[in-house]
Amino acid sequence: MNNRRVRVYLILLIVLIVSIPCIRLLVGMLTESWWYEAVGYADVFWTRLSWQVLMGVVTFALYALFMWGNYWVAMRGSRDRAFHYLDNTQYSGYTNLITRCLAIGLIGVIAWGAAVASVTEWEKILKFLNRSSFGIQDPIFSHDIGFYLFSLPLYETLRAWVMLLLIWSLVVALFVYTLKGSISLDSGWRRALIGAPKRHVSLLVVAIALFTALGFWLERYQLMYSPTGVVFGAGYTDVHARLQAYSILTGISLVLAILVLISIRKNQVVLPAIGIGVFIAALIIFNGIYPWAQQTLVVEPNELEKETPYIANSIKLTQAAYQLSDVQRQNYAAKAELSPQTLQQHQPTLSNIRLWGANSLLSTYRQLQEIRLYYSFKDVDVDRYTLNGESQQVMLSARELDIDELAAKAKTWVNQRLKYTHGYGLAMSPVNQATTDGLPEFYVKNIPPESAVDLPIKQPAIYYGEATDNYIFTGTTTKEFDYPVGNENATTNYSGKGGVPMANVWQRTAYSLKFSSLQLLISNYFQDGSRIHYHRQIRDRIQRVAPFLRFDHDPYLVVIDGRLQWLVDAYTTSNRYPYAEPVVFSPGAGDVIRNQSDYELVRDEVNYIRNSVKVQIDAYDGTMQFYAVDQADPVLETYRKIFPNLFKTEIPKEVQDHFRYPLDLFKIQAQMYRAYHMETPEVFYNREDLWAFPKQSFEGSEQQMTMEPYYVTMRLPGQSKTEFMLILPFTPTNKDNMIAWMAARSDDIEELLLYEFPKQKLVYGPRQIEARIDQTPSISQQLTLWSQAGSKVIRGDLLVIPIEESLLYVEPIYLRAEQGQLPELKRVIVSYDNAIVMEDTLDKALATLFGKGQAQKSAAQQQAKQPPPEQAPAAEPSAPSKSLAKNALETYRKAKSALQNGNWAEYGRHQQDLEKQLQQLNQGS
Repeated sequence: MNNRRVRVYLILLIVLIVSIPCIRLLVGMLTESWWYEAVGYADVFWTRLSWQVLMGVVTFALYALFMWGNYWVAMRGSRDRAFHYLDNTQYSGYTNLITRCLAIGLIGVIAWGAAVASVTEWEKILKFLNRSSFGIQDPIFSHDIGFYLFSLPLYETLRAWVMLLLIWSLVVALFVYTLKGSISLDSGWRRALIGAPKRHVSLLVVAIALFTALGFWLERYQLMYSPTGVVFGAGYTDVHARLQAYSILTGISLVLAILVLISIRKNQVVLPAIGIGVFIAALIIFNGIYPWAQQTLVVEPNELEKETPYIANSIKLTQAAYQLSDVQRQNYAAKAELSPQTLQQHQPTLSNIRLWGANSLLSTYRQLQEIRLYYSFKDVDVDRYTLNGESQQVMLSARELDIDELAAKAKTWVNQRLKYTHGYGLAMSPVNQATTDGLPEFYVKNIPPESAVDLPIKQPAIYYGEATDNYIFTGTTTKEFDYPVGNENATTNYSGKGGVPMANVWQRTAYSLKFSSLQLLISNYFQDGSRIHYHRQIRDRIQRVAPFLRFDHDPYLVVIDGRLQWLVDAYTTSNRYPYAEPVVFSPGAGDVIRNQSDYELVRDEVNYIRNSVKVQIDAYDGTMQFYAVDQADPVLETYRKIFPNLFKTEIPKEVQDHFRYPLDLFKIQAQMYRAYHMETPEVFYNREDLWAFPKQSFEGSEQQMTMEPYYVTMRLPGQSKTEFMLILPFTPTNKDNMIAWMAARSDDIEELLLYEFPKQKLVYGPRQIEARIDQTPSISQQLTLWSQAGSKVIRGDLLVIPIEESLLYVEPIYLRAEQGQLPELKRVIVSYDNAIVMEDTLDKALATLFGKGQAQKSAAQQQAKQPPPEQAPAAEPSAPSKSLAKNALETYRKAKSALQNGNWAEYGRHQQDLEKQLQQLNQGS
């Protein structure tokens, strides 16, 4: 076998190995380009792809050329020597060829790996080229915050990129010199490497030393994220020890490079060896021992005094990173001064108290409104609408299609791809109403949608949703299943703008390869107008357009102009904000799982977040709109420079009316505010006023769960307008009483407010109210009785409702059969001041607290003030007494009628009249 034939076989093998993944890669890129073109964001795709390709090609070319250049220099520098590792074998005649192939393979693999890794770094280059200023400087180096978010990441990446290239080039050179025997210890270690090989290796070592110096210089800025002090960021030891250590190590690295350069003219390695020894000793002393000694001997004995300015830095910049410096703080008296007149003034709040929990209502929706086994409700959303002229808080859920629930024999390719293509309609109910059977009062229900309010559903089909993750085809010769009608099915033909056209056999072939589906090529159902719909799951859909954004875990459904739309809150984030303590942002659950004392860096860590973008997705045709809602955000400003056509600034009023304060952002801000409401360094250091989230029972079990934020419709103290907002109480750490509550406004302006209770006053927290409910005999006995009668008692979420400067606590009670999945709202528990009542409805509970019970209490108090009457024989009631009694009875009936009609003002007046009449009867008796 000659060399030419070996080369041919090797080339064919390489082509075969590379071609298969390359074809799939090219098909994937081609079909993705069609998808981006169809959704109107082709410029986003090509901008990103062109930079990715450019970076991959440049990286591969530079790595390959530089390493091959070092291979060539090594071969030339050792041309007086030959390879001997295959001597005395049958392959000895192919030694040079095999070595060259090994070198090409090694260089190719390394260059390819570097190229693939560099493709993911496209964003750093574009952010650097389009960087924006924050207008805020860090307190140590006086750099604009934008330097840390946009410039420093690129500098660090480029240094690591070059460093890796130099190290691999050194490996290639040593590979050649070792195989050729140019490195030898026969003359001692001082002359192990001499001549041209020594010069070559020395120059590579000089370059590595220079970039090591650059690494230490850049490492100084990493002190802004130091996790070693009492707060996140540079502390006293970092500034007074590690900062100097990195400067010294930078200088030593430069000296090491100079020593290696000097040693090039001498056939020995003594100077470089000494330099490396000094460098290692300096690394141990200045990067280990010196900071330890500084921390142990100087800082720890006087920690508060030494760390005070750095604690202040952390407080200031953490508040700025999470927008906590803008929190409006006010005092909240928590008085017990509610009256029927006050309640009447806050009727919009009372009529929007959420009595249905998301889990219970979701279970009820599934039992009552899924209609067919292939429909499903994924979750329940909370929103507000103007219905029949009044603002109403509602809960709603989309009825999506779940093809996994089809009967086994119905799971054919035609059914899954052509017939069962979309969900249909929604269920909507008010948050506070139930039927006499304890089931939700539906505003929108059934298939086709039946609306009991002035909210028509003109286009109920759902082709794009939260649970829709399979690809389907429309515009085929067979009709799609639309919705069930008795024993038959209504059909339809898709007429929207969604999907990618498949106009010719080449597109069908490409998609056949993409989805590994032969049916795409052989099916007779396709025609010129056929379209393929993929990336239909809304989170996947928007992440493909804007992978640099993070998205809230809870997309929510809204009805706008009769069409079903999805709204998703999007965030610009970074983990590069100086001094800002990081949290773990989990987009799957929206949970903050960061402990105050745990600074371990993890992948999903962020320490800067803004809700700068809102995304709208049409459920029928999948069109996406990215709205820029915080144009002052420098990160969003940078992305807008990179993608000038992606974000819109003009937002339709009907869309903006459904914007709400995002749940994940509020959780993160509340989590950080637990500690960072303390603005005095000494108080922060001592953790004197650390807060916690309240605990409450989960569905009445002994398991204690952290209280979740909840949306309410209410009027803030001192305000005249009822608003939709998100609120959450706080408790002191390791205590159950409430200390404050935070509100996030959603309507005209999005902002955070904090209302603090008097520290010397006991304000019951949710867990304490739960305990008081358990200790109320009439309530606990009833709940226990129900639990023993074949039913399961489910205690809903306990809501704290601020009204004026007072607090109402409301907890719904559901009953569910032990083997059933249909919870029914049966009772409502309301607590106010020291009273707790349980009634059939919220109105009755309020009436018991503030109506008849309050009147009787006032009458009893009035009677207690009267002197004890003289004993006298019983006598017949006088005529005036009979008249007063008759009037009191009539007044009571009027009050009852007003209560039933929800007229709190009239009800309060009748109660006052009744109290006076009872007092007159008492005096005349």
